[in-house]
Amino acid sequence: MAKDKTKTKLKLEPHQIILRPMVTEKGYHKAERYNSYTFEVNRMAGKDDIREAVEQLFDVKVVRVNTQNRKGKPRRTRARMGSTKSWKKAIITLDAEHRIDFF
Repeated sequence: MAKDKTKTKLKLEPHQIILRPMVTEKGYHKAERYNSYTFEVNRMAGKDDIREAVEQLFDVKVVRVNTQNRKGKPRRTRARMGSTKSWKKAIITLDAEHRIDFF
Protein backbone atom coordinates (compact mmCIF):
# COMPACT_ATOMS: atom_id res chain seq x y z
CA MET A 1 0.00 0.00 0.00
CA ALA A 2 1.27 3.49 -0.85
CA LYS A 3 2.27 5.90 1.90
CA ASP A 4 -0.33 8.62 2.51
CA LYS A 5 1.32 11.97 1.76
CA THR A 6 -1.45 13.96 3.42
CA LYS A 7 -0.40 12.78 6.91
CA THR A 8 2.31 15.29 7.71
CA LYS A 9 3.03 17.89 10.36
CA LEU A 10 3.99 20.42 7.70
CA LYS A 11 1.43 23.25 7.59
CA LEU A 12 0.94 24.68 4.11
CA GLU A 13 -0.28 28.20 3.42
CA PRO A 14 -3.42 28.63 1.23
CA HIS A 15 -1.40 29.92 -1.73
CA GLN A 16 0.85 26.83 -1.48
CA ILE A 17 -2.14 24.46 -1.54
CA ILE A 18 -3.99 25.87 -4.56
CA LEU A 19 -1.46 25.80 -7.40
CA ARG A 20 -3.61 26.86 -10.34
CA PRO A 21 -7.18 26.71 -11.68
CA MET A 22 -7.87 24.25 -14.47
CA VAL A 23 -9.41 26.46 -17.16
CA THR A 24 -10.81 24.00 -19.71
CA GLU A 25 -14.04 23.63 -21.66
CA LYS A 26 -15.20 20.87 -19.33
CA GLY A 27 -14.33 22.95 -16.28
CA TYR A 28 -16.18 25.96 -17.67
CA HIS A 29 -19.25 23.78 -18.30
CA LYS A 30 -19.17 22.44 -14.71
CA ALA A 31 -18.78 25.97 -13.35
CA GLU A 32 -21.80 27.20 -15.31
CA ARG A 33 -24.09 24.26 -14.66
CA TYR A 34 -23.06 22.75 -11.31
CA ASN A 35 -21.12 25.61 -9.65
CA SER A 36 -18.06 23.30 -9.45
CA TYR A 37 -14.52 24.53 -10.01
CA THR A 38 -11.40 22.50 -10.72
CA PHE A 39 -7.92 23.25 -9.37
CA GLU A 40 -4.50 21.66 -9.46
CA VAL A 41 -3.49 21.33 -5.81
CA ASN A 42 -0.45 20.34 -3.79
CA ARG A 43 -0.14 16.55 -3.48
CA MET A 44 0.37 16.77 0.29
CA ALA A 45 -2.91 18.67 0.86
CA GLY A 46 -5.96 16.85 2.22
CA LYS A 47 -9.61 17.68 1.59
CA ASP A 48 -9.90 19.77 4.75
CA ASP A 49 -6.79 21.78 3.80
CA ILE A 50 -8.17 22.38 0.30
CA ARG A 51 -11.55 23.48 1.67
CA GLU A 52 -9.97 26.01 4.05
CA ALA A 53 -7.61 27.34 1.35
CA VAL A 54 -10.40 27.97 -1.18
CA GLU A 55 -12.61 29.61 1.45
CA GLN A 56 -9.77 31.93 2.51
CA LEU A 57 -8.46 32.80 -0.95
CA PHE A 58 -11.78 33.37 -2.73
CA ASP A 59 -14.09 34.25 0.21
CA VAL A 60 -16.72 31.62 -0.70
CA LYS A 61 -18.61 28.78 1.06
CA VAL A 62 -17.47 25.31 -0.04
CA VAL A 63 -20.06 22.51 0.02
CA ARG A 64 -17.99 19.56 -1.20
CA VAL A 65 -14.40 18.69 -2.15
CA ASN A 66 -13.56 15.75 -4.42
CA THR A 67 -9.94 14.87 -5.19
CA GLN A 68 -8.16 12.75 -7.80
CA ASN A 69 -4.54 11.66 -7.91
CA ARG A 70 -3.52 11.84 -11.56
CA LYS A 71 -0.63 9.65 -12.68
CA GLY A 72 2.04 11.12 -14.97
CA LYS A 73 2.01 10.05 -18.60
CA PRO A 74 4.96 8.31 -20.27
CA ARG A 75 6.87 10.57 -22.67
CA ARG A 76 9.77 9.91 -24.99
CA THR A 77 12.65 12.31 -25.65
CA ARG A 78 14.99 11.09 -28.35
CA ALA A 79 16.23 7.70 -27.17
CA ARG A 80 15.13 7.98 -23.54
CA MET A 81 11.83 7.26 -21.89
CA GLY A 82 10.59 9.50 -19.15
CA SER A 83 7.29 10.63 -17.73
CA THR A 84 5.47 13.78 -16.79
CA LYS A 85 4.95 14.48 -13.11
CA SER A 86 2.04 13.03 -11.18
CA TRP A 87 -0.36 15.62 -9.79
CA LYS A 88 -3.49 16.08 -7.69
CA LYS A 89 -6.76 17.51 -8.95
CA ALA A 90 -9.50 18.95 -6.72
CA ILE A 91 -13.09 19.53 -7.79
CA ILE A 92 -14.69 22.12 -5.51
CA THR A 93 -18.48 22.49 -5.33
CA LEU A 94 -19.64 25.84 -3.96
CA ASP A 95 -22.82 26.95 -2.25
CA ALA A 96 -25.52 28.14 -4.68
CA GLU A 97 -25.11 31.82 -3.76
CA HIS A 98 -21.31 31.93 -4.29
CA ARG A 99 -19.26 32.17 -7.50
CA ILE A 100 -15.60 32.43 -8.46
CA ASP A 101 -14.83 34.74 -11.39
CA PHE A 102 -11.55 33.73 -13.00
CA PHE A 103 -12.86 32.54 -16.38
